[in-house]
Amino acid sequence: MHFLSHNIEFPNVNEATPEGLLAIGGDLSVERLLYAYKHGIFPWYSIGEPILWWSPNPRFVLFPEKLKVSKSMRQILRNKDFTVTVNKAFREVITNCSKIERSGQTDTWITNPMIEAYTNLHELGHAKSVEVWDGDRLIGGLYGVDLNNGVFCGESMFSKVSNASKIAFITFIQNTNYKLIDCQVYTNHLESLGAEEIPRNEFLNYLHGQ
Repeated sequence: MHFLSHNIEFPNVNEATPEGLLAIGGDLSVERLLYAYKHGIFPWYSIGEPILWWSPNPRFVLFPEKLKVSKSMRQILRNKDFTVTVNKAFREVITNCSKIERSGQTDTWITNPMIEAYTNLHELGHAKSVEVWDGDRLIGGLYGVDLNNGVFCGESMFSKVSNASKIAFITFIQNTNYKLIDCQVYTNHLESLGAEEIPRNEFLNYLHGQ
């Protein structure tokens, strides 16, 4: 296992464990986070743990042209009983994501240091939020890292009412020109929307514009 020092560089992702764990330690500086994401690496850890850095193989991704929208969701989107915005309430979105109860998890991996780190990324133009509003009430959303190379790295979503996170996800993809959405690891929810697993090396080729 690799323990990070003050140097930003990471080991080669092919040295990750079968589960995808690559390194431990380091910090959540803007420089380190951007370097990590550009090399297919992301932090994921719980309160009380050191920072854990992951690069899973296979990688779970969504090609926008393969987005699946069910008949019932198309009807919800047509009804327009909501408003969708981008980058209007980043801190509110990531904070709500940190508070959502998730099956099999007793605490959140979106710690206070993570909230501050990604808010810093957002303020520098490297992270985006999508918000879904019912009037002036925030009912759902998502956030992630924009690598400015056609790849958006989705981090987390939340819903306070049924389908709100799907509305955010679908609307965002349909109104942007990304070539790939990084979903990181498998979930049934995202598979139902068209996400699929691809080899890590193939994912890295997309990151590097190949």
